[in-house]
Amino acid sequence: MASASAETASSSSEIATAAASPTTERRGIPAAQFVEDVQTFLSQLGLDVNSALAFLQERLQQYKLVEMKLLAQQRDLQAKIPDIEKCLDIVATLQAKKEGGEALTADFEVSEGIFSRARIEDTDSVCLWLGANVMLEYSCDEKNLENAKASLEVLIADLQFLRDQVTITQVTVARVYNWDVHQRRIRQAAAAAANES
Repeated sequence: MASASAETASSSSEIATAAASPTTERRGIPAAQFVEDVQTFLSQLGLDVNSALAFLQERLQQYKLVEMKLLAQQRDLQAKIPDIEKCLDIVATLQAKKEGGEALTADFEVSEGIFSRARIEDTDSVCLWLGANVMLEYSCDEKNLENAKASLEVLIADLQFLRDQVTITQVTVARVYNWDVHQRRIRQAAAAAANES
């Protein structure tokens, strides 16, 4: 049993190398190869139908895992964008007060249930409390919103690429399976014809 799994693992890596050579990838996501001729595909890889189907199913599972990760990142970014927009509104208020020469009076939480009033004058940066005794300072003109929106666009493009690869791989699985069924029927018909003679 162990030798069979080791053989499957080595054949999977060989398949990955052979299948990946004529194709490209996008940000670490391997591109699927569309198979027009199953016979040629199998002979180029030197595999039987079952090994090829196992590899393709494994690749589909990898695509699904990557899709789940990308969807989680997309949800996180979509949740961050409104927060960033709120922060930018506050920064815009700070800059408007700074340009007007006014000080901004704000209440902030020192500890749970304990607030203090602060007078904010002429500031070029904003400090963000992250917790665990960590504070991060940002300049007022940083482009976090544009970065988040650009990251979201890249994620959406990655998801579309991934969905295309899933579709191509599913079509390839169907083509290999159907080819195998067709070849079995041809062999059965030949065997039946030979038995009749």
